[in-house]
Amino acid sequence: MNEFYIRFLAPVIPQTTAQLFQLFDNAVQTRVDRLHLLISSPGGSVFHGLSIYNFLRGAPFETYTYNFGSVDSIGVVLFCAGSRRFSVPHARFLIHCVQFNISGQVAFDEKQLEEHLKGVKIDQENIARVIADTTGKPLHKLEEDMTNRTTLNPQQAKDYGLVHEIQSQLFPADARMAVIGEPMQQQQPFMVHAATPFTKG
Repeated sequence: MNEFYIRFLAPVIPQTTAQLFQLFDNAVQTRVDRLHLLISSPGGSVFHGLSIYNFLRGAPFETYTYNFGSVDSIGVVLFCAGSRRFSVPHARFLIHCVQFNISGQVAFDEKQLEEHLKGVKIDQENIARVIADTTGKPLHKLEEDMTNRTTLNPQQAKDYGLVHEIQSQLFPADARMAVIGEPMQQQQPFMVHAATPFTKG
């Protein structure tokens, strides 16, 4: 079997997403059968996180995902892309609502505020549906847990339906592996990518 590993120790932002998609494209071109995505991430952009999830779910290779540290915020959606999902014994998961930050002096009229609020609600619903579909939990339960900022250890995540197996081993000694990483920043909430001066963070 043609297998490939990616270690993703980074926030979900445009730069790291572009690096991931280059590796995904290479996996398709080289006819990889199974992609292993090792994740430790503080979260980041909803736009990019959902795009990664949807691509992996529709890709012509099988995806396994692993939590090797912390999988927070939109990182949980990336983790949900795995048909098999693993966690090391000493890790955590954090599920919470979509939030946004406004940088600088930005003015909005009523319609613009309504538009952004609708966007946040749709993003939050999409995230809740992904996790609900993955875990088999009812949607209202996920929405409640997001509001309550739910933190899970590996055993709790397994009981929750996020994790299939808890194990220390992540990859074989001869694994072909690419690395995406940059210095971990302070934990970020879900972010909605926007091309306007309005940024959601």
